[in-house]
Amino acid sequence: MSASGTLYVSYTKNNFKAYKIQAAAKYSGAVVNVVQDTDTSPDFLKKFPLGKFPAFEGNNGTLLTEADAIAFYVANETLRGSNVQDQAQVQMFVNLADNEILQSACNWVFPTLGIMKYNKQNTERAKKKLMKVMSYLNEYLTTRTFLVGERVTLADIAVACNLLMLYKKVFDPGFRQPYGNVTRWFVTVVNQPEVLAVIGKVSLCKKMAQFDGQFTDTSEEGKKDNKREKPPKEKKELEEQEVDIPPALKFVDPLEDLPKSPFNLDAWKVKYSGPGSHEDWFLDNVDLEGWSLWHGNYNYKEDLKKIFMTSNLVQGMLSRLDRFHKYGFAVVYIIGEDFNNEISGIWLMRGQDLAFSLVPDWNFDAISYTWTKLDITQQADKEMVRQYFSFDGPKIKDNFGDIRPIADIKVFK
Repeated sequence: MSASGTLYVSYTKNNFKAYKIQAAAKYSGAVVNVVQDTDTSPDFLKKFPLGKFPAFEGNNGTLLTEADAIAFYVANETLRGSNVQDQAQVQMFVNLADNEILQSACNWVFPTLGIMKYNKQNTERAKKKLMKVMSYLNEYLTTRTFLVGERVTLADIAVACNLLMLYKKVFDPGFRQPYGNVTRWFVTVVNQPEVLAVIGKVSLCKKMAQFDGQFTDTSEEGKKDNKREKPPKEKKELEEQEVDIPPALKFVDPLEDLPKSPFNLDAWKVKYSGPGSHEDWFLDNVDLEGWSLWHGNYNYKEDLKKIFMTSNLVQGMLSRLDRFHKYGFAVVYIIGEDFNNEISGIWLMRGQDLAFSLVPDWNFDAISYTWTKLDITQQADKEMVRQYFSFDGPKIKDNFGDIRPIADIKVFK
């Protein structure tokens, strides 16, 4: 493949700009070998006289610098945009990521890491600029899963990679609260297998990283502030720096105090993942006092067009329920074909109430569904659970009782 080659990154410098290149290569199938080098290496400077990282040498002799150009080169047509309009929008967001996000992200985060001297005015300007960008993205993503079209593009990869340090270090729950659509989108993108393979599991910031007082703000305003501010007695890990989080934003587990149940959810998940059918074991062992079963049916059928779009919609919901794993299990079917499909799933959850409604984050997608509580002492409900949990054929009853093909299956476990 002509887009394959060697990606040179620095021994000593932060290499986060390489993430977008590696992620693009994962999507396209380009084989990119990553090599650490120094910008003073004679061999490196012979190929790349400016000494800039990242740098790329294609197997066909192509030499490139600038991360966005390299990412474009190793990408496929889907990532670049399927038509001229999409390509222009992709480029717009790639430019936004570099011009409106990256510098401000560095000005805010780098001082907390000791990479850059702290300057209060620059940090406050960076925060205001990022809030403006986040507001724009939040409104834009109100009705969209991805930034351009219905699949991941270089736009999503570039913006997510440049937001990465912010979400990991300073975008704490209080800051994120007004930007729910952006966080939904960000979590969806960074949990795509191709992106996850490059950046690893991302834990969202719990406590905002703070400047630790090691460097001095040299601005006139900063000199006054530095006289008043005292560095902490002991340097803490960045994620554990103290910051006040409004009580309303702290996660309160509404199911933690429920009476213990003899039903072992983890044991059921292991059985379900193993060979053979285990729905009879489930029906015989589930604790109907400690757990409940629900049928979820997506309300807005007119929104469901291409099968891959519907699958992305379901996957996005499952990705946003990270804290719910210990309380739930589900099998969700996408039934039908392009432009005539629906979402139907069976959910097992702790307690007797619909747990989604207890936590706003859990209810983000759930409000778009009609939920019906099932009673497996009734034969019809029991057979529905058996059918959904067994997957014994290429077709299944839809929400109107018609037998239709199964287009995709998503399992929450």
